[in-house]
Order: sequence, then C-alpha cells, then structure tokens
Amino acid sequence: MKDIFLITPPFTQLNTPYPATAYLKGFLNTQEISSFQMDLGIEVILALFSKKGLEDIFHLVSVQAESRTFFEAYSENSQRILALQTEYIKTIDAVIAFLQDKNPSLARQICSGNFLPEASRFQQLDDMEWAFGNMGMQDKAKHLATLYLEDLSDFIVECVDENFGFSRYAERLGRSANSFDELYEVLNTKPTYIDEITLSIFKDKILTIQPKLVCFSVPFPGNLYSAFRCAQFLKTNFPEIKIAMGGGFPNTELRDLKDERVFEFFDFITLDDGELPVELLYRNSCHFDEGEIASKEYKRTLLLENNQVVYKNDTTLRDYKQNEVGAPDYSDLWLDKYISVIEVANPMHSLWSDGRWNKLTMAHGCYWGKCTFCDISLDYIKVYEPVHAKILVDRMEEIIAQTDETGFHFVDEAAPPALMRELALEILRRNLVVTWWTNIRFEKSFTRDLCFLLKESGCIAVSGGLEVASDRLLELIKKGVTVEQVAQVTRNFTESGIMVHAYLMYGYPTQTVQETVDSLEMVRQMFELGILQSGFWHQFAMTAHSPVGLNPEEFGVIPDVKEISFANNDIQFKDKTGINHDKFSFGLKKSLFNYMHGICFDYDLQDWFDFKIPGTKIHPDYIHDSITKEENFKIRPNARLLFLGAMPRAEHVRKQKKGRVFDNLMLHFETKSNSFSITLEKEQGDWLLEQLPLLTPSSNQKVLLSEWKNSFDECFDDFELFWFSKPMQNLRMAGLLVL
Repeated sequence: MKDIFLITPPFTQLNTPYPATAYLKGFLNTQEISSFQMDLGIEVILALFSKKGLEDIFHLVSVQAESRTFFEAYSENSQRILALQTEYIKTIDAVIAFLQDKNPSLARQICSGNFLPEASRFQQLDDMEWAFGNMGMQDKAKHLATLYLEDLSDFIVECVDENFGFSRYAERLGRSANSFDELYEVLNTKPTYIDEITLSIFKDKILTIQPKLVCFSVPFPGNLYSAFRCAQFLKTNFPEIKIAMGGGFPNTELRDLKDERVFEFFDFITLDDGELPVELLYRNSCHFDEGEIASKEYKRTLLLENNQVVYKNDTTLRDYKQNEVGAPDYSDLWLDKYISVIEVANPMHSLWSDGRWNKLTMAHGCYWGKCTFCDISLDYIKVYEPVHAKILVDRMEEIIAQTDETGFHFVDEAAPPALMRELALEILRRNLVVTWWTNIRFEKSFTRDLCFLLKESGCIAVSGGLEVASDRLLELIKKGVTVEQVAQVTRNFTESGIMVHAYLMYGYPTQTVQETVDSLEMVRQMFELGILQSGFWHQFAMTAHSPVGLNPEEFGVIPDVKEISFANNDIQFKDKTGINHDKFSFGLKKSLFNYMHGICFDYDLQDWFDFKIPGTKIHPDYIHDSITKEENFKIRPNARLLFLGAMPRAEHVRKQKKGRVFDNLMLHFETKSNSFSITLEKEQGDWLLEQLPLLTPSSNQKVLLSEWKNSFDECFDDFELFWFSKPMQNLRMAGLLVL
C-alpha cells in the first residue's frame, strides 16, 4: 500500500523513462510520503510486442480476414505481414531482448539477412549504407530491428487501432483541442483494443498498490487520451481514490480551462511545479489518522466548486527551492526493460532514442528568458533558479548508485555556461566518469578553453537554437546572438570533440523568401566546414504564452481567435507578408539530410525546390571568414587558470652558445593521446613547476590570471612575452586553460 501512485500514461520514449514522476518521487521521499511510480507506456509496449501479444493481435486480425472484405479493405503490406505471422511471433521476444541490450549476439543473425521478416519499411534499405555510412554491427542490427517493429506498428495502425504510435497515442485528440467535445465523445465510446491492454495492466497495479491519490503526469498531447481513459476507469471502479493531473500538457494548454466535464474524470489539475501542489493534495484529500486535521490550502490547482471550474492558489505558501526537492528517484521503474532504437540518420536523434539516460536539470527555468517565440510568460521558463554544482554532482552520484547508469541528459531550456563550467570542475574533482549532454544558447561564453573543459568532464553533445540564420530575424527573436557568433561557438565545440545539433526555424513572422534562402545558405556553409554535425528544421508555431502570441500585432501576424473552453496553446495565424512558408518544408529538410551526410554542397540551392527561388545574397566564404578571424592578443586579468594535464617530468639541460652557458629546464608532458616537451629558462621552469599543481581541479584553489602575472613579475620581467611564447602556447593547447 502506498499513499500516492505516480503514472506516466502511454506513450513517451521507448529508450528511457520520462523523468517527471522520478522528480516527484524524489521530493515525496523528503516529506516521508510513500509513493510508487510507473511508466504505463513501456509496460503496454512490452505487452503488445511479445509472443503472446502478437498471437492475440494476429488472431484478432485473422478472424477479420475470414471475411472477403478484409483483402479489399487492407493493403498488400498488411496482408504480407499477416501471412508471415508465424515468423513475427517466432522472433519478437528475441528482438525485444536484443533492443534491451540483453541479447547482443543476435546482431550477427539480424545483419546476416533472412532472419527478420521484412515488409514495406525495409524498402529504404538501398539507401542505408549511404545514409548511415559503415555502421557498427550492433547499430546496423538496431536499425534493422527498428524497421521490423515499425512494420508491426504499421500493421497495428491499419488493422487494429489507428491511434497507435510508439511515442504517442491518439495524439490528434490532444492537439489544438480548444473544445473538449471530441475527446469527451470518444471517451464515451467503447475502449479500444490497446485501451483494454492498458486498463488491464493499470487495474493490476491499482489492486497491488491501493493508493489514496493517483497523479497522472501528462507531458504531451500524445499522453492525454490515455490519462483520461485511465481516470475514467478509476472513477467507475475505485471512486474513493482521488485523481490529479499535472505535467507539461496542462501547464501549457489547460490554463484557460472552463469545461466542467473534465472533472468527471479528474478531481484536480495542477499547474507548473508539482512538488508543493501534490503535497497539499495529499494532505487535503487522503485519509488521516484520528485527530489529524487536513489542510484546505491549494497551490496552483484547478478544481470543481459549485459546478464551476475554479483556480486555487494560496500565494502565502512558498514553493520549494531547487536544493530542497531531493534527487530524482528512479526506483519502481523497469530500467532494464527500455528499448533502444535507431530510426533515422540524425546524430542527435540517435541520442534521444538510443540508450538510457538519467534526466536532470542544472537550473529551473531559463537564464535568458527573452526569445519571442518561447513560452517565457510561464513559470517553467520565467522563474530561473540554478542548482549549486556540488548538489548537482551529489545527485548524479546518488542516481548512478541507484540505476548503475552513468549517462545524463540535462534537460534544461538552456544550460547556463557558468554553471556548466562549475559542474565540469566538480565532476573532475571527484574523478567521476560520466557521459552527459544538454541544450545551450550559442553565446560567446563558450570559448575554446571552456569547451575543452566540458569535453574533459564527459560532455559529448550540445543542442542549441540557430533558429533563422539571419541577423535581422535573430534580433527580432531577441535571441541575443549573431550568425557569426554561432559559427565561432560551434567551431569551438566541434574542435573540442563535442557534437553540435542546431534547431533551425523557418516561417517566422515577417520572414521573407530571400531570408529563407539566405538562412539555408548559412546552414549549408556550416555543414560544409564541419562545424555543425546535426540539425532539424521546424516551422514556426505561434503559442498562446509567447510574446508573439500575446502581442501578435507587434509581429505582423493576424491570429485566428477561437473560443477556448479546454486546451489553448498553438494558435493558427496569418502572416501579413502573405508568404506560404509551408512550401519550403520539403526542400529545406531534403537539403539538410544531404548536408548531414557530407554531400551535395555543390548543388545550387534552387535544386532543392520545385518552384523558383531567388539566388542567395550571402558571400560564399561568410562562415569561413567568421571562424578564421584573428583573435586579438589580450589578457583577461579576472580569468581563471586551470591545468588539466598530468604533472611533467623535468630534465635539466645545460647548453653552451658562443662561449656562454645556458641553464634550461625541459619539461616532458604526457597527454592521453601524445607526448610533448617544452623548454624554458631554468628559473622560469622551476617557477612553472611550483605553479602547475595549484591549477588542477583537485587543488580547490581559484587562481586568477592576474595573480599568476603578479607572481611571475615578482621574479622575472615581461609576463606578456612569457605568456605568448611558443612553449606556453603549446602548453595551452595541451590543457592549460583560461576560463
């Protein structure tokens, strides 16, 4: 028996749990409130894609197939899969185990051919070697196994349940649902085949856990329907249990909720940070020992009162600070049963879908908080609160001990550079071996030296918004960067060995056709020079909580205003320019696909489009010139010095030249990949040997460049000549950093 049952309804990612319930469970631990969490989605997927699951599906469809109309109604592809049902049933458990990293030897059999039954998804295999290059056997087998699962998914969608998707279910019912009517109507029909599986698993957990409060975390539109269906089941069969919904979808979409019918399914809907609201719901709604008085306070909670939707928010109650909420707790989740897939030839997408990542945030909210397309009016972005680096690494170590996984995805809106630096230093101080990646802004703080430090601490990739690669539009977006600056930062990351993914945007208000073409040219040059490795084009979408959505007239757009009684986020609009940006979608994405694989850079931009476009006005060497600009020699006195290398071996060298004897010190350095030596005058060499141990992460000393200069000047002359000498430049390349 547990006090609270935390659920992520079907479906999110296959490879790793969505972290919201783990965050809440970690917080509830600090309050000594017992809880159990469940990713209902992965349990439904594993029930469907199992020997018994496929036997049941094929039996259902085979019964339908006895009717002559089956072969008229369904595609040849589905008929082929049905004919090969024995092969699918035979192989499914082995394939799932392989994708769970439990059966790696199966890769050889998958790659050898004639093992997996193949349907329409395998028709793209002719392009696989071109798209993926010479993949390792495990990755190639994962991709083939992914195609196999996608074939089965196509079969389910066509023959069993049109709403099915691996990472979403009945998503259309949650997208731009200004009215609750359609979803309500569907909920009053018979549950689907997948609903029945979902509710059967859900019922077993309810009977086992016997919770007092059930909390559904609904991050996306593709989780909404299943949350309502499960809540409906609870109301019918366990009416004594209180039910709440929170998460990303209600936070962004249900702030204008008016339809009281929603509360036929849920007792409460919480907005923004869930820790305090959920704690108060528990204290309000659950059974208490005799003599204990329940609180009647609420924080950011929608509920039904006198048949009207009301918003309760006691502003005297202080939210918990980030250092008070505890470390995420991943217990109860089936961590060893998630499925790694490789769907598309996009390096960053493979990070999202392949392998299991522990999710953390460095900070609550966004330290920038100005981008005009972003929901900066909402607390999850507006309220910025960083977590101290020592607390972050404490949490990382706690999660590693719990999960045996050392990979971390920091899911920040934009990770702060200063905090990334302190995080990296703390990881190095503790000699932790971790792998991590995050989202950033391409700001000038990411120098070569900072990128080198991040790489040494285990950072493997960053993603960030280049958006529309146009300085005019970047200024209108209030991105706070220029194209030249983005190019220099992506170069710094790339040269440090950190992969860079760029979010790209087209169709921003007032964007001209010329700016779209010029933006594509900027992107082409970045990929050709190798400073971007991954990217994705998104068409601009206007949201209700962004500056564009709140003040559309300032951005030259005309919103299609509709009456809101349920969800409100995406807003349809007309751009006063009258340009149809949709027509650019295929050409932009096709060109990017090719650029990511290092080809077609010599194509004219016109070749990507089947309609006339203007020639680019961007100089062909614009990005090249941006990243090869000479840096002015300057010393930043307040910069911090750090040495990440091993201490050198010293060799006294005495030389005679023109009758004079010179005493030198040769310092031999060993790096992880090579060896090198530098020669200094003996006195300067001795001074450097004394200084280097003070600059290591483990020394816990913060030595500024100005302090180093003062120390040098007490003994010698002309620090600038010493600092910019060839030996010191070599040392800087090998781990002497200025941060």
